[in-house]
Amino acid sequence: MDISLINLIPLLMAASTPILLAGLGELVVEKSGVLNLGVEGMMITGAITGFMAAVSTGSPALGFLGGAAGGAVLALVFGVLTQGLMSNQVATGLALTLFGLGLSALLGQSFTGLKPPHTPDLHLPVLSDLPVIGPMLFRHDAMVYLSLVALVAVWAFLRHSRPGLILRAVGENHAAAHALGYRVTRIRLLAIVFGGAMAGLGGAYLSLVRVPQWTEGMTAGAGWIALALVVFAAWRPVPLLIGAYLFGGITVLQLNMQAAGVNVPVELLSMSPYLVTILVLVVMSALGAAAGAPGSLGRAFHASR
Repeated sequence: MDISLINLIPLLMAASTPILLAGLGELVVEKSGVLNLGVEGMMITGAITGFMAAVSTGSPALGFLGGAAGGAVLALVFGVLTQGLMSNQVATGLALTLFGLGLSALLGQSFTGLKPPHTPDLHLPVLSDLPVIGPMLFRHDAMVYLSLVALVAVWAFLRHSRPGLILRAVGENHAAAHALGYRVTRIRLLAIVFGGAMAGLGGAYLSLVRVPQWTEGMTAGAGWIALALVVFAAWRPVPLLIGAYLFGGITVLQLNMQAAGVNVPVELLSMSPYLVTILVLVVMSALGAAAGAPGSLGRAFHASR
């Protein structure tokens, strides 16, 4: 049993990292009152821009920076359209996903079949040498640890900082926040760019660590799962971690069941993570979890109103 855990838990944490990163970014965006359905498009854009940067420079670190930049630029386009030009957030988010999928396919044509530079694991001193838990928890790549640090940072920002309180106020009632003198549009733009950068990091992790290679459409719905997990978590960071690890665990389990030759149709195993996510969302909705949604979520703001 210990051997199984030693093998499975690192796989679970790696599988959960891209969804956790994207989910944290979307959580901050929605806390500001903006609904961005373009997470999938930002993730796939981050996957190809990160892959291009890593292959071109030979540096995984620059690859992750490139992925964050690609996602942030696409998010900025969404922000300008929805916050500056007052376009519909739902329609613009869906268009962003379609645009990201098409753009990534175009940019990735000459990168198919290439391998990115290796992203090394970080063996934390002393901790990585501990029996059993050392190999499970303390021998991961830097992005796994960064995702956990980001979780704590987002929690502390939203819960214990004045800027976080202002962000939440904008998301709950943008008219009241504006009346108090807060620049609603600027705050939301900053949140949108942050969400895009986090989604881009998640996409870059897929193409640089999880696969690692460029494949058209490789996010395979991970952005939609990240969106669903924000609802599952009732817009709170810690439950988001639980949801991301739940999805990651189911993904690893179905892959291992396929490798073991379990007598279950492959299609059913492949769809199992998404089925479980839908079931969880249905249960959470029945329990009233959606009551935690920010009051101004998805509503357009104009200073003259």
